[in-house]
Amino acid sequence: MSGPTIEHIELRRISLPLVRPFQTSFGTWTERDILLVRVVSDGVEGWGECVAGTTPTYSSEYTDGAHRAVREFLGPLLLGRPLAAAAVAPTLAPFKGHRMAKATLETAILDAELRGAGRSMAAALGGTRTSVPVGVSVGIPDTLDDLRRIVEDHRAEGYRRIKLKIKPGFDVTPVAAAREQLGPDVTLQVDANAAYRVDDPDQQQALEDLDPFGLALVEQPFPEEQVLAHVDLAARMRTPICLDESILDRATTADALSLGACSIVNIKAGRVGGCLEAAAIHDLCVEQDVPVWCGGMLETGIGRAANLALASLPGFKLPGDISASARYWHRDVVTEPFTVDEHGRMAVPDGPGLGVDIDIDFIESVTTAVDEVTPR
Repeated sequence: MSGPTIEHIELRRISLPLVRPFQTSFGTWTERDILLVRVVSDGVEGWGECVAGTTPTYSSEYTDGAHRAVREFLGPLLLGRPLAAAAVAPTLAPFKGHRMAKATLETAILDAELRGAGRSMAAALGGTRTSVPVGVSVGIPDTLDDLRRIVEDHRAEGYRRIKLKIKPGFDVTPVAAAREQLGPDVTLQVDANAAYRVDDPDQQQALEDLDPFGLALVEQPFPEEQVLAHVDLAARMRTPICLDESILDRATTADALSLGACSIVNIKAGRVGGCLEAAAIHDLCVEQDVPVWCGGMLETGIGRAANLALASLPGFKLPGDISASARYWHRDVVTEPFTVDEHGRMAVPDGPGLGVDIDIDFIESVTTAVDEVTPR
């Protein structure tokens, strides 16, 4: 067997408190229990970050489950194999689901592979931009006054696109307050995280009542399996419908677009199994002239660097949820935290692999457990 092989896979759990609580329709986060994966090959290492949450509320995946899946099933299949990110998905295909765990491994392997080749992840994926417009996601606050202050602060920080989390009972009134505070020039969109019920007329009406506020999109109002409900809503609303949780891979994207369930797609590499599948979804959407944007999952600088590489592809026409490190973390796990410039843009790392230097001393200080993959 020629070329470098995957010699070692380390699983590391770290705990990071958020700068402020982040509330969505499915819960409130005050810290993240994060699974990091480190791959070693021929003296080069690569890192990946799992975006799964502590509980299976955003999706069926969760941190403990991803850890076990990597250690017991996915990782052993990759040990000793060539260091080739393109081979990860077909190698792991016998195991169903676990896309976030698979994406973590693929990212770490791709990082190591590209660091060894001296090539950036953005270039490898087909990125064409050195910086990208970015937005910020605002969790559900305690009061409308808090909401007005938060969105105003984010506008002052340079963000030109603000996304509000909504849920039944917290939708029309807060959106009206945010739009009044921001005026017409700031792009505003909302994300329901699948919180609305198809069989509730009041909830359906609340979604339609968002039309007058000039929103860029309404993201994933209904559960991921209810694609036809999105088709129906899209036909009734002027505001574009965007799918997030329903987009699992290129095939489900093609189905959703052919049905008219959405006209914009949120691409999250972790949700679809990795950056390579995410790039394939991007290519499909470009072929059909469908705008895409890069979603976020409260990533550290490791996941944020991967998101920026993906968002540098030409079809990412809308600002992604890739806000500054300081938005979420008192200290990031990379040596140079990510920042937003005065034009609401963030630089795409151009160094080898992810293009970031890992702050291993800090990671060691917040590590709660270390594990490794062993041969089966």
